[in-house]
Amino acid sequence: MNDAPAMQFTGERFTPECPREIWYEHWHRYAFARELVAGLRVLDLACGEGYGADLLAGRAREVVGMDSSTEAIAHAARRYRRANLSFAAASAARIPVEDAQFDAVVSFETIEHLAEQAEMLREFRRVLTPSGVLIISSPDKAIYSDAVGHQNEYHVRELYRDEFLALLKEQFAAVTLLGQKLMFHSCIWPMNDGPSGGRYDEIVKAGEQLEHGRRPAPLYLIALCAAEPDQLPKLEQDLSLFGDREESVYAHYYHEIRKNMAAGAVLKERDAEIDRLRAAQAPPRASWWRRLLRRGGGS
Repeated sequence: MNDAPAMQFTGERFTPECPREIWYEHWHRYAFARELVAGLRVLDLACGEGYGADLLAGRAREVVGMDSSTEAIAHAARRYRRANLSFAAASAARIPVEDAQFDAVVSFETIEHLAEQAEMLREFRRVLTPSGVLIISSPDKAIYSDAVGHQNEYHVRELYRDEFLALLKEQFAAVTLLGQKLMFHSCIWPMNDGPSGGRYDEIVKAGEQLEHGRRPAPLYLIALCAAEPDQLPKLEQDLSLFGDREESVYAHYYHEIRKNMAAGAVLKERDAEIDRLRAAQAPPRASWWRRLLRRGGGS
């Protein structure tokens, strides 16, 4: 990533400068996909401002980022430059490439923005090689919208889980479904350097570098001790997660964030009203001086 200025965030598409939970969600998806597309020809459809396509290009053979927004594509081409990375403006429902051009298609948080969802998936199948793979994400309407009464003005048609699966299976006989959610847990993991069944990815310097394998620094240390090594209990898994069913910590975090956002909007409206009242009450300075001069001339 060079020093090109950031793209303005409007709410329609993610930019790397966005804070809080959305940052983790979007970067994690691309970090997860990055290892799956190593050495492949990749289409990143709805690439937005280009940060994800650039991350994928660090491992892929070639990445083409496409988006319907000409503004986003122009920004991406200025900001992200690699020999194996290019950008083009295109509709997801009409991809301007010949059949079987890509080994993988990556499309995150795209399908809910389109009315032509079946057409988009047909295009993905068409541009993929016979052995190609699609990596796609979409919010689950039941959790994303229904459960919290949320409405995203940029979403044309959100999908429930069974609707999402049904659409995918119209074009792809094999589908493995994964889940993603930002959660607050207590984590316990081994501190030794042996093999790990889990994976930890970490973005360094706002996306300029992706590292994996480095474990976070623990706040507490837990030791298992015995007289002989074979007397130590065998751990069933490398990572232990603990939380509560009500997700109280996340609920508190979510509540505080929304409260702060609402307070910010109220303060902005209040400041605007104060400025309006001050402007209405203050007499024009020039008129005040003219009245003073007239009084002086008549004495």
